[in-house]
Amino acid sequence: MKIGVFGTGIVGQTLAARLVQLGHEVCMGARNSDNEKAAGFAKTHAPKGTSGTFGDAASFGELLINCTNGAGALEALKAAGDANMAGKVLIDISNPLDFSKGMPPSLLTPSTDSLGEQIQRTFPKTQVVKSLNTVTAKLMVEPASLASANHDMFMAGNDAGAKGKVKELLQSFGWRHIIDVGDITGARGLEMYLPLWVRLYGTFQTAMFNVKVTR
Repeated sequence: MKIGVFGTGIVGQTLAARLVQLGHEVCMGARNSDNEKAAGFAKTHAPKGTSGTFGDAASFGELLINCTNGAGALEALKAAGDANMAGKVLIDISNPLDFSKGMPPSLLTPSTDSLGEQIQRTFPKTQVVKSLNTVTAKLMVEPASLASANHDMFMAGNDAGAKGKVKELLQSFGWRHIIDVGDITGARGLEMYLPLWVRLYGTFQTAMFNVKVTR
């Protein structure tokens, strides 16, 4: 599959590298076509790995993944272009964290909204699925590195078919327990978990943890 990844940070690099390892063709998009991190990814992972602008990645991908900083996610996706994203599934991993007042961060969105919903409203022709935002990058692509993958991943989105495609991709990473929390408004809960995640990180002094829902 051809996949466009937006963002050159640790999440984008980790996801993109794993996707290439699984046999996908990946274009890493950045604000500028000469971005050093994106170019480095392309050089390291050629020929299946390439790089370009956000628009290049959006045009290239059959499936898209937003790994940009939450505060700049909407602007990054606008740069990618509505026409380039129309009709495609977009996995939104970004979190609307506000670090302007230091640690711990607060959320940029109110409890009655979410970044996932804002992205869906801004790009109504794109099928947005919120997922993977509740764990650290390594666990996103290697769930078995913790508790033999006996922990949970969540997803939320309006389109059942889109969530089916996302579930298949998550399973290819090794996720065995995937919980569908409903339509894109479910992104509110997934994003509001992050302040607790940050506190747990401070308590454990490691990002290698996740939750398991039992009933």
